[in-house]
Amino acid sequence: MIRQKIDKIIAASLSIIMAVMVLNVLWQVFTRFVMSNPSSFTDELARYLMIWVGVLGAAYISGKNRHVAIDVLSNKLSVKKQKKLAILVHTIIILFALLVLVIGGLRLVYITAVLNQNSPALQIPLAVVYAVIPLSGLLIIYYKINDIITKKI
Repeated sequence: MIRQKIDKIIAASLSIIMAVMVLNVLWQVFTRFVMSNPSSFTDELARYLMIWVGVLGAAYISGKNRHVAIDVLSNKLSVKKQKKLAILVHTIIILFALLVLVIGGLRLVYITAVLNQNSPALQIPLAVVYAVIPLSGLLIIYYKINDIITKKI
């Protein structure tokens, strides 16, 4: 139940981000080629939206178990060993998400917040831009733990 709500929120967020990104790029093309005066913020906004789509999208896909997987080894194993291998893989993903995305991402957010770094054109705090990294890490950890507990693997 909670997982389905999280999925809906992430899917809606990704849809909104993509729509804003499309409008942003269309505005950039319009101002550059029709008005001959390119907008100053659109490149930066597109870059930050792409970061959010990529990282949040990775968490969403991880939750749907639709990420790229090499299953040559697991297909040669018995069902019992496949489950053990899946638990091992999920555990490695959880550790990666914790160490790199959550802890590393929180350090990045903290450093950019302490240094009060803002984006050049938009003047928004870079900590806001980078906040998607630990958020996505937490989502991946939730999904993988939920998969192990509910035996979806």
